[in-house]
Amino acid sequence: MKYFFLLLLVILTNFLIFPAYASVCRSYDGHQICILSINRSAKNYWEYRAIISVDGVKRPLEVYNCRQKMRIQPDGTVLPFENKDPGYLICNFFKKS
Repeated sequence: MKYFFLLLLVILTNFLIFPAYASVCRSYDGHQICILSINRSAKNYWEYRAIISVDGVKRPLEVYNCRQKMRIQPDGTVLPFENKDPGYLICNFFKKS
């Protein structure tokens, strides 16, 4: 009976208290791009707020403007998407295949 409660505690700890947050990773232009967090703007449906990692290096939260093909960094710097930019992957994240 003691082992049953111990097993139950381990199961509850793994599934209820500490849920797994899986990231979506894709191989893109020779790089490993992982979307760690993504939220679509309610006001501007073409904008996404996302945290990604490129080859294991985490980037800060950036706003991806899919209409104008640019990203806005936390300090307000606006950068246009480059050729094969991870922003294209972000912009296509919710599109149906």
